[in-house]
Amino acid sequence: MKNAILLTSALFFGLSSAAVMADDDVRLDEANSLIEQGTIKQFEELNQKALSVQPGTITDTDLDKHYGRYVYQVEIKDAQGQEWDVDLDASNGEVLEHKQDD
Repeated sequence: MKNAILLTSALFFGLSSAAVMADDDVRLDEANSLIEQGTIKQFEELNQKALSVQPGTITDTDLDKHYGRYVYQVEIKDAQGQEWDVDLDASNGEVLEHKQDD
């Protein structure tokens, strides 16, 4: 019983720390530095790319680092009021995901 509890605890903490390492929010000051260094594209350019994929109004954006890759996530509301998610590689604008929000 004691071993099962230890194993479960180790698994829980291991998975939660892996999740933290896999998906980190990037602070605004860090993002500005990344733009200045040329590591990621300007937000306006990324916004235009997202809107070219999914027309509508941008309602939210977020910059995360997933496994060493900067991902710019854009939420868009279309003319019918439907929500969409567009994920872009922030370094080159490549569309990684385009899906209707659940």
